[in-house]
Amino acid sequence: MTIVSNTSAAPAGKDKRNKPKGPWRTALSRLLRDKLAVASFLFLASIILSTASATYYADHISQTDPFQSNLDGHIEISGEPAEIMAADSEGLGLGVTPIGPTWTGQYLLGADAQGRDVAARLLYGGQNSLIVAFSSTALCLLLAGVVGTVSGFLGGIVDTILSRLLDIIWAFPIYLLAISLSIVLISKGLQIGPFHIPSNSLLLPITIIGVVYVPYVARPIRGQVLTLAKSDFVLASVCLGMPTARILVRDILPNVVTTLIVFAPIMMSLSILTESSLSFLSIGVQPPAASWGTIIQDGQGLLYTRPLVAIAPGLAIIITVLCLNFLGDGVKEAFDPKAKLRVGKD
Repeated sequence: MTIVSNTSAAPAGKDKRNKPKGPWRTALSRLLRDKLAVASFLFLASIILSTASATYYADHISQTDPFQSNLDGHIEISGEPAEIMAADSEGLGLGVTPIGPTWTGQYLLGADAQGRDVAARLLYGGQNSLIVAFSSTALCLLLAGVVGTVSGFLGGIVDTILSRLLDIIWAFPIYLLAISLSIVLISKGLQIGPFHIPSNSLLLPITIIGVVYVPYVARPIRGQVLTLAKSDFVLASVCLGMPTARILVRDILPNVVTTLIVFAPIMMSLSILTESSLSFLSIGVQPPAASWGTIIQDGQGLLYTRPLVAIAPGLAIIITVLCLNFLGDGVKEAFDPKAKLRVGKD
């Protein structure tokens, strides 16, 4: 009689079921349990999708060119013709007032002082604001990660030079430095070696915003790398004669990436606020392009007659920044290795 034993299969299945989750899956599961962070992400995704539909909205729903003045245009509201720029009924009647919100397809949120559809410009402006925010954040995290890692790991004269450069940027208030750089570069653009960035390119505010925030991320990265450089696994790699590049990529970088991820949402929200401020001052996104900041500037003179022109982009900025901040809190709780341990939840 031959007895077949299944003892080897049972432990294998048991080990597979009890296999611990990796750090990335653990962090993701923590993040998914944060209802506020998930709701913020979904709301932020809906904002991104809405701005991505700007071309479709302008061509098929609004049926207007949001970058072309339309002072003499007419539309139909409930079958009745209406002027986009109606004559003032107060005082001497010499001025004109843009049409207010129709709450229909065309001129949903009304028109600005040039007779342009505010809703369409809001979507196009959101595209540029989000592009600048995401791109400048990526640039900032890339530069900060490289500078902080190299400075903290190599030390010596390299650390001294890079730290002093960061201190110089750190010494200036963020908005003062960003405004000063924008004013200097807005007239003739930025020349980086053989590459020239014109003043009307989105690359200019992206570069300025990305650079001015580098010290605020690079300094914490440098401090973390200084600690990692003294850890046992890094010292073991050094004693074994591993190349510096390999140690940075295989040992240091994986531990720094999570910190950069934690910084990403908050840096995006700061970038949106900075870009909106520069554009409001006419030294950010340049015409004919639009951003939420330029639309607020367009509505500044209509606050008493058509306040929604300025209120709508202001609300868009507030909602987007709040979503990014709530998402940032959730990401920090999920990915920050120094966060409080959650016993029995993982």
